[in-house]
Amino acid sequence: MTEVVFLLVPGVHLLDLAGPAQVFSTAADLGLPYGLRYAAEQEDVLTAQGLPLRAATEWPALSAADLVLVPGWRSPSLRDTGALRPDTLDRLRVHHAAGGTVASVCAGADALGRAGLLDGRRCTTHHDLQDELAGRYPKAAVVRDVLYVVDGRVVTSAGIASGIDLALHLVAVRHGPAAAARVARQMVVYARRNGDEQQASAMLRHRGHVSDAVHRAQDLIDARFADHLPLTALAAATGLSERTLTRRFTAATGRTPLRYQQELRLERAQHLVTQGATLESAARAVGFQDGRMLRRLRSRTAAVAAG
Repeated sequence: MTEVVFLLVPGVHLLDLAGPAQVFSTAADLGLPYGLRYAAEQEDVLTAQGLPLRAATEWPALSAADLVLVPGWRSPSLRDTGALRPDTLDRLRVHHAAGGTVASVCAGADALGRAGLLDGRRCTTHHDLQDELAGRYPKAAVVRDVLYVVDGRVVTSAGIASGIDLALHLVAVRHGPAAAARVARQMVVYARRNGDEQQASAMLRHRGHVSDAVHRAQDLIDARFADHLPLTALAAATGLSERTLTRRFTAATGRTPLRYQQELRLERAQHLVTQGATLESAARAVGFQDGRMLRRLRSRTAAVAAG
């Protein structure tokens, strides 16, 4: 079980908290091992939107597998806002030093900075606060105008809704992009939004649509991309004709079901090659009879990227 502890500061923004909390709660509903906790320096925490929250003042015992996340708070500036005691900041340092992950949304990055966790690291925050964050922590490298930044076990995100993107990324890292795509689909949000780098998997790249039939087809392809999946089987699984499925799939994702499956195979094969597999063995592992098709797909992809 991974414990996700949200550190609540007076004036916390509801969406900074609720977005990531919904991601991990939905992941738990789908069978992933997450438990959610809420900690604060006082039991009653008033949000920026006026809704009172109740949190625990006693922290749970944490392991290296657990996550501490600091949502942002109302902060026209970082100075003199988001007050936290030295012992609370020390909890952030100790958890990170023990191998745990620490994350923030929006102004929450300032808490990580006060804990000394931004020094020598790349980070981000809301665009209105980036200059001030850079000034307060000159040893940090503030990355501007991105959704989230991952630097080792310190993960920071921009304002408000970007906390959802950060949380989906953490689910994808721990459980794979297909799991993150399922969570995003349950939440009816786009799973495509990137951090500061190109999204790694086609399983997430092509989920930014609201066609339930296409999502069902993608679920089947994601789970069995190394198998032979005739269009008739995909159409039967979605309750559509082959022609209608192909038309809707192409409109939603920009590629046919076969090309989508080939992209998944190619990405997996390339990963296996980087891990030391031969081209032939990687090709067979992802469902090709030999390396010829894999070579053609790699050449075609390289040609498209070049130009």
